[in-house]
Amino acid sequence: MAGARGARGGARGPRRLLVLALTGLVAATLLVVAGPGAGSAQAASLCAGHKVRTLSFSTGKTVVYKRGGYVCAVTLAKRTGVRQTMSVSVQARGNRPVVDAGRFTHHAGPITVHAGHRCVRVKGRVGSKSVSSGWILC
Repeated sequence: MAGARGARGGARGPRRLLVLALTGLVAATLLVVAGPGAGSAQAASLCAGHKVRTLSFSTGKTVVYKRGGYVCAVTLAKRTGVRQTMSVSVQARGNRPVVDAGRFTHHAGPITVHAGHRCVRVKGRVGSKSVSSGWILC
């Protein structure tokens, strides 16, 4: 899907670059102010709601938040600053998954879907390693 937008990133390219630049600035500020534990604080700033799950794997983690009937997820890389393949996917039962995939330096997502009271499946990938939650939040 990232290839369909072309080399320049389409209409969303400049906005995505601005968001990534601001995210990097926020992350750098958090590391200076809060120290090494700031990764969780930055994930919280990307998604609204309260954290309900952290799905850890060897190359990163996917953090899941819930607010009302909405579920938000973001995949964070352990090794930041290097452009690598990442993805995050959220699927409410009965619907198709919503995916953010591409080559990023820090995180994929956030992805927010309306799940209501339905179960959701969350997947995350950094490089060749991935994680899947199975059906959760039922």
